[in-house]
Amino acid sequence: MVRQDKQLWRRCRELADSVPMPAPFRPDTFADAVAEHRGRRIELMPVPATAGAPCGLLMTTDSADYILYPVNTTELHQQHILMHEVAHLLCGHTGTAEIDAAATRALMPNLSPELVRRVLGRTVYTEIEEREAELLASLIAQRAARLPRPPSAGAPAEVVRLDQLFGSRPRRRHDD
Repeated sequence: MVRQDKQLWRRCRELADSVPMPAPFRPDTFADAVAEHRGRRIELMPVPATAGAPCGLLMTTDSADYILYPVNTTELHQQHILMHEVAHLLCGHTGTAEIDAAATRALMPNLSPELVRRVLGRTVYTEIEEREAELLASLIAQRAARLPRPPSAGAPAEVVRLDQLFGSRPRRRHDD
């Protein structure tokens, strides 16, 4: 198991290091950069989260990948959900065609269950795939945290100027 964990860490670090990171970092520009890197469109779809539904969902069609994420959660949580779903894409996880009907009704109430079953290509992952996606999402988040961020909407000019002057410094990377 230790060897398997080391291989998992090594693979995730390599993937995280290969992902283009836009600066300043924003989740939407990150998704655009990953889409360009992969040569395949990624559409972000904000949806209201409801009890019993997954936090995020990755749908794959012939023409694009769609990431559904909840709008009624924090910005940090939304970012992590996005990175987790992008990690599934970067890892090449295919999942299974099993679909939780209650979850799809909650996330996509305007679509028929039959259409959803035909469109969804990645919905249920193995435990190892979930671990890999979670680890990769965390490593990508670490890289993103070292990048400048755009000022919050409505931030006073003084705050923007201070951030420009004393913004985040690059941190040293610690390899094991």
